[in-house]
Amino acid sequence: MARVCDICGKKTSTGNNVSHSHKKTKRVFKPNIQKAKVEINGTIKTINICTSCLKANKVKKVV
Repeated sequence: MARVCDICGKKTSTGNNVSHSHKKTKRVFKPNIQKAKVEINGTIKTINICTSCLKANKVKKVV
C-alpha cells in the first residue's frame, strides 16, 4: 500500500537523525495511514486516509 493520504495527499517525508555528537544520518517520517470505509458523494469506498483527516472529520466514516 502506498503511504499517501487520499484526502490531503500527505506522504512520506525525509529528514535526519541527529546524534548526541550532532552526526546526521537519513531517516523517514511516515504518516499514520489507515484503510477506512467512507461515504463519498453517496457511494461507499475504501480509501487510505491519515488519522489527522479522520480526526478532523474531513470524511464521513461508515460503520
